[in-house]
Amino acid sequence: MAGVSPLHAQTVTPARNTSSSQLPTLGDGSDMTLSAERRLGDRIARGIYRDPDYIDDPVLTEYVQNIWKPLMAAARLRGDLSPELQERFAWEIMLGKDRTVNAFAMPGGYFGLHLGLIAVVTSRDELASVLGHELSHVTQRHIARLMTRQSQQTPWMIGAMVLGALAASKSPDAGSALIVGGQAMAAQNQLNFSREMEREADRVGFGVMTQAGFEAQGFVTMFDKLQQASRLNDNGAYPYLRSHPLTTERIADMQARQPLGASSAINATLTAEHAMAASRASVLANAGMDALRSVIAEADSTRLAQQPAAKRAGVLYGAALAATQLRDFKQAQAYLTRLRTAVESDAPATRLTDLLAVEIALAANQVPQAAQLMAALSATAKQRPELMLAASVAARSGQRALASGAAQNLQVWVTDHPTDAGAWQQLATLYAALGQTLRAIRAEAETQVARLDYAAGVDRLRAAQDLILEGKVGANGGVDHIEASIIDTRKREVELRLKEQTLDKGVN
Repeated sequence: MAGVSPLHAQTVTPARNTSSSQLPTLGDGSDMTLSAERRLGDRIARGIYRDPDYIDDPVLTEYVQNIWKPLMAAARLRGDLSPELQERFAWEIMLGKDRTVNAFAMPGGYFGLHLGLIAVVTSRDELASVLGHELSHVTQRHIARLMTRQSQQTPWMIGAMVLGALAASKSPDAGSALIVGGQAMAAQNQLNFSREMEREADRVGFGVMTQAGFEAQGFVTMFDKLQQASRLNDNGAYPYLRSHPLTTERIADMQARQPLGASSAINATLTAEHAMAASRASVLANAGMDALRSVIAEADSTRLAQQPAAKRAGVLYGAALAATQLRDFKQAQAYLTRLRTAVESDAPATRLTDLLAVEIALAANQVPQAAQLMAALSATAKQRPELMLAASVAARSGQRALASGAAQNLQVWVTDHPTDAGAWQQLATLYAALGQTLRAIRAEAETQVARLDYAAGVDRLRAAQDLILEGKVGANGGVDHIEASIIDTRKREVELRLKEQTLDKGVN
């Protein structure tokens, strides 16, 4: 989800010959087909989309995607990710507004990533090590093998149990609502891979991340963080340790794979861009007033001047965002001014600062200023964070020309990214503001389809058809026949998906 590379997108370098064929594998050994696993993953993902903790933050989503895409490319290059597997699975990372340190693979190529994990990693390399590990759980079909072991359970019961275990990691009461009877332990086991699977995911993940151009030390420094947490008798902030327990064998294996003389300094690759992304994740995951004030206090500390430049940028960014959350816009602007000075020679960090400036202006209801700031971002205007923010500004501005331009840009985006629910939702708002009722309703339907709620999608498309029959939509009260034809076609397609989804539920 990026364009020109202020985000330093990694390139896949074939120079490192780390083909997965050189590594011992456990074999597939699974009776679950790719289609069955994907359908199960869709069911679980649909539940996560409805979770209040699910978050589509364009800035963080893009940051994660710029790490994820090189990993996917490397997995393809190494032969870990077959064309069939890539086509059948979703390969989607779902962010959770949760301050605990966790990431997990789910059936069908869906992945969960808590903002708490983004907040604690100190480099892109550390985050790449986690994502590479989780990616490898899926490419090596570990989940399907676990499902095969639970063959006495129906797939949808397993799906409910997985959702229950995820909910229980945040709230035992919420989890018990989804896990019936004595199945809680079975659900937790469903998320826990064997030691052999963990070691295999380490080995394959290590090869993937280094092939993608990330530094090998990221794996070791991430293990250092987890090991320190485990020594402190994890108090619940690191659920990742429970589903991916560290062993001395795993740690020794990763240390042995480091190049001779490699540095193990955790801050070796800290950048202002990463520090700012981590601070954003921390603030969005800890929305309580005391937590926000703590972030601000760090920016006001006299010790901040002694910190490395990248660290200072992260602290100031977090303070500006925290002050915005507290609706202290004067203070937010003061931190923003300090931040601009701190990152003036760093293009990626400057871009994140410019985006934050628009967010602050919008939050303060200074819409004309937000529009002016948005116009200055023309160099990166076609990237997702800019497109989404421009849509918000245009919808608030009341200016038809702004709304029309933002809608055109978003329409191009969703044509290339048809499963982007957030973009469709913004597009629906813009079309409604422009009085283009049919297009607005279809965009609402596409939002639901992208979230795998086909029943809601059909309902919206049916509502559009009802308006068409009444002949009350379109220019001068007429009907846009091209749009009407698209709606008819999409309704048939979504009804077919809904029928398949309903049949799947019936196999219980």
